[in-house]
Amino acid sequence: MFHVSRQTQQQQQAPAANGGPRQRTNLTNLTNLEMKLLQYGLMPRVVQDQSHKFETDELFRKLSEDSEIRVTSYRDKPPDERSQRFINDCKEGHTCVAFLNTGVNLMLQFWPPTGPTEKVSKEYVDFEKDPSKVVLKSRFIMNGVCVQLKGWIDIKRLDGVARLEFDYDLADQEDKTVRAKLREYEERQLKNDFSLAGSGGPHLMPVQSNQLSSSTGPESSAPRSHHPSHRYHPY
Repeated sequence: MFHVSRQTQQQQQAPAANGGPRQRTNLTNLTNLEMKLLQYGLMPRVVQDQSHKFETDELFRKLSEDSEIRVTSYRDKPPDERSQRFINDCKEGHTCVAFLNTGVNLMLQFWPPTGPTEKVSKEYVDFEKDPSKVVLKSRFIMNGVCVQLKGWIDIKRLDGVARLEFDYDLADQEDKTVRAKLREYEERQLKNDFSLAGSGGPHLMPVQSNQLSSSTGPESSAPRSHHPSHRYHPY
């Protein structure tokens, strides 16, 4: 759904979980839980303090200024054909651009965060404001931060100006998603703790009655499983 820089698509690896006592699951210790959450499909797509990273990260500081961009698609085509293909791509809801001052390449999609719509909205692609340009807006997650690109591109030269802005609405949605997943994870953890405490240990896999010997006979030679069933499932 979201689209990130191809040259800057490097996420920080979470530190390995230590063997210390279990801590309460909340956003303040999310970093310590990243490896554990990853095992169950709970890895958040955003960093904890998105706005701080956007304001202090050197790359985001450069991209937040008006910068020259250029379309990177169809470089092997003649100018007229390349221009028409770019226009068609925008109407279909996608294109590829590069920020010349940083070398960052972006695969843009012109849809709301909820996903593709039947027709690309003028909010994201507008050919009417200026006959020689197309005004673009794209919302996505880049390096763990919710951002939106705003700018324009000359439909003949296939270059223009754009900048990145922090996307407060998308950041709020992602924050709620993280909170909901962590809450569900904590509830599952708590239920399993109660289950283990009540049974006195891990649950054994059930064995069919025809696999057991009689109460007075010798034990069956068939091995019995002593492995607990899976306690969690990916989301």
